[in-house]
Amino acid sequence: MFTIEHEFDATVITLVDEGPRPLQEDVTITAFEDCVTIEQLDPRTDRVQKITLSLAQLHELGAALDLPEGVYRIRLDRE
Repeated sequence: MFTIEHEFDATVITLVDEGPRPLQEDVTITAFEDCVTIEQLDPRTDRVQKITLSLAQLHELGAALDLPEGVYRIRLDRE
């Protein structure tokens, strides 16, 4: 299950782990104009861990999901 919320300066997507155990903590993805953050509670430390991706990194991640193992570089039209 997931939720999508549009806030003033960002879109927030929350992924809820469902199904048989062991379940992971919810993941919150927040898309800003210039970056995307991914947050998840670490139950061992009781602290939220945050990763920030540039839009270029996010684009590469999306491309990587559909490619086989290997090393790649995305070429922009201007290159």
